[in-house]
Amino acid sequence: MKIIIDDHQFEACFEETGSPESCAAFRRIMPFNSQVVHVRWSGEGMWMPLGDMEFDVNYEDATCYPAPGQILLYPKAKSETEILIAYGAVQFSSKAGTLAGNHFATITSDLHKLREIGVSTLWQGAKPISFILE
Repeated sequence: MKIIIDDHQFEACFEETGSPESCAAFRRIMPFNSQVVHVRWSGEGMWMPLGDMEFDVNYEDATCYPAPGQILLYPKAKSETEILIAYGAVQFSSKAGTLAGNHFATITSDLHKLREIGVSTLWQGAKPISFILE
């Protein structure tokens, strides 16, 4: 998979073994275009609030502490549906408290650039993002 954030391209892989339902659900909506903003409560991460969007998946390989480059899908429950991308230290949280999201993909290239973009979303605001199947 290719992920483009603010004109920078990253390579990423699906985490099929740990999150097969989440991977399949996300593939069904690709190509996916949105905007990424800096997280409010979680630390060094970016997120896409998706409101009431339904992925119809259960929890699988869920974590509250993703590593840099890991991408989580939070299926609607205590909080709205969302996608989180960690670029540094993260404890996935919301106004409802700590959340666990399904680790369904991992960025495998240019993590130093991911950090730059993450910091930029904090200070300069939203960036366009696209997920494209290759």
